Amino acid sequence: MDTGRRLESAQVGHCPTETDVNPWMTTHRTSDTPELHMISFRVVLSSLAGLALLLAFSMTRPGGRTSDTKNPKGLWTDPNDPTLPADFKIQGEYIGEIGEIPNRSKLGCQVIALGDGVFQAVVLLGGLPGQGWNGQNKILMAGKLEDNKAVFKPTAGKRRYLAQGPEGFSATSKFPPEGQKDYRATITGDTLTGKTEEGNVFVLKKVVRQSPTMGAKPPQGALMLFDGSNTEEWKGGRLDKNTGFLNTDSEDILTKRMFNNYVAHVEFFIPYRPEARGQRRGNSGFYQVDRYEVQILDSFGLDGKNNECGGIYSKIEPKVNMCLPPLVWQTYDVDFTNAGQEDGTKVKNARITVTHNGVLIHDHVEINGRTDERGPPEGTPAPLRLQGHGNPLQFRNIWVVEKK
Repeated sequence: MDTGRRLESAQVGHCPTETDVNPWMTTHRTSDTPELHMISFRVVLSSLAGLALLLAFSMTRPGGRTSDTKNPKGLWTDPNDPTLPADFKIQGEYIGEIGEIPNRSKLGCQVIALGDGVFQAVVLLGGLPGQGWNGQNKILMAGKLEDNKAVFKPTAGKRRYLAQGPEGFSATSKFPPEGQKDYRATITGDTLTGKTEEGNVFVLKKVVRQSPTMGAKPPQGALMLFDGSNTEEWKGGRLDKNTGFLNTDSEDILTKRMFNNYVAHVEFFIPYRPEARGQRRGNSGFYQVDRYEVQILDSFGLDGKNNECGGIYSKIEPKVNMCLPPLVWQTYDVDFTNAGQEDGTKVKNARITVTHNGVLIHDHVEINGRTDERGPPEGTPAPLRLQGHGNPLQFRNIWVVEKK
């Protein structure tokens, strides 16, 4: 894998996607007599109680993680959907420069949509993650839609990491973050115009970065797991014949074949759920041999913890949070070596190297045990898993090269 290549930037423009949503439909019929009304009422109450228990049970997943119900409200899977709120055009990445010549420097900004026209902007000195940011200081601004523009001011008040209420939300686990300053800005169209607390003006332009490994062709000897034509290599999953994408439809899907040591490429597309927080925001995962999860999640603009996008779930944080905004195609390139066994006993841990959108986030790291209780014993071949976790993820161009 080429870990030194950088993301390519472009003006706004995405590949269209399509997911069919089929909401529940119910019909009701009333009777003409009081007695039947009473019986019907009791039956309805009993049915509702049973349904509540069923929903409570179905929300719980192994390991204490929770899954969303399949409610399409506030969820979008197509960047060209005409029902997308105005927030969608504001959220995303911006890049530009600040300072006077010859001391000008790069400045990046990631704008997170929080729903109902509210945002948080994360200003990054040096540029965007994986493209100049120093990995240390962040400056947060709170924003809100006003007419046809978004207006940002310094964050204030009591805030905590990923709070549900936008007024208490912080994109950094420490608030205020290291390097916090009072910046103000306005976004109109694809331009962010801001001012530092010293009064210096900066202008940033919106960009849509693309992974340098996007569309990577399988090398000689590779096994194509999904090329957009069929799902023959998978248990579960749905081929959208209009887009050629593999849909989880919120359910886990597994390869029919077993794997041990390999190099893999996968491209994934996270839905847009601005009002969701944390693990409810586009949750999925790319499981190595059905035991070690590389998390997939809308963690755009966040810290990059071990349970966020790019993390080895609950084990290892990525070197840098390379998660792009939702409704943008992203890539994982994985080099995996399974755990070792002797006489049925594990004698060495699995190791993994991961590049996320072309940037190295895990470098031959050792995984000290499975990330999930499911799956066969460590050190044995097993399928690859694409997790649904209650979210409609889309995938394409998935291939594997087995190592000898």
